[in-house]
Amino acid sequence: MPRDITAFSNPLIKRARSLRDKKNRRAEGLFLAEGLRILTEAVESGRLPEQIFFAGESADHPRAQALVAATERAGGEAVRTTRAILSKLSGKDNPQAVVGIYREWDTGLAAIDRSTSDIWLVAQALRDPGNLGTMLRTGDAVGAGGLILVDDCADPFSVEAVRASMGALFTQAVATARWAEFVAWLRDGDGMLVGTSLDADLDYQAPDYVPPTFILTGNESAGLPADYAAACDLLVKMPMRGKADSLNAAVATAVMAYEVLNQFRR
Repeated sequence: MPRDITAFSNPLIKRARSLRDKKNRRAEGLFLAEGLRILTEAVESGRLPEQIFFAGESADHPRAQALVAATERAGGEAVRTTRAILSKLSGKDNPQAVVGIYREWDTGLAAIDRSTSDIWLVAQALRDPGNLGTMLRTGDAVGAGGLILVDDCADPFSVEAVRASMGALFTQAVATARWAEFVAWLRDGDGMLVGTSLDADLDYQAPDYVPPTFILTGNESAGLPADYAAACDLLVKMPMRGKADSLNAAVATAVMAYEVLNQFRR
């Protein structure tokens, strides 16, 4: 049966709240996810929270009830609390009905099986967790295998990235690596590495992409380093007809991903 906690000073609430900070997430190996949709995606992907918090008024929602029951059957803990405490956990004035605490998983390249998909997304030094979450969501939409984060990227387990992914964190493989490690891994098997760059001469719709295609997007402000761009099999650009000189990193990734998908569909 769920526990009832209504005090902000409760150690369990304090511990859950501390997971909003990267240092505490790393120390605990845990992260927060919020919302019925995201937690349902997690269940459907085979992941259940170790703890689930829900406000009393959401207890009658069928999906919330199913989540609580599944968590308890798996040995997890359910906590009935208040919306004010849920707001503290999520950092939002209008919190979602449920918040879950999940165990982080292995993000090594060894966990990636490139044969499972024709499309993979790769981000280099991506700093915005919102962009990271959006890329995960794009990957899910095009049926990509996952997102590989190269060098010092935003934390995929941050509250902001998980929220922006809309559950795709649980449907997409996620790996982290340094550039040299990634290149060595990539060249040890099949894979076309396609980088996006304003300095490229080749239009992004001109090449014939070959599966599996790895779409590489650089840092939001600096783009790809010159030596990274030189290591790509292809370097492409998108036409910019207006006054803007570039697209948002996550938007550019989505445009590229759908071009590659459309080629493979044909």
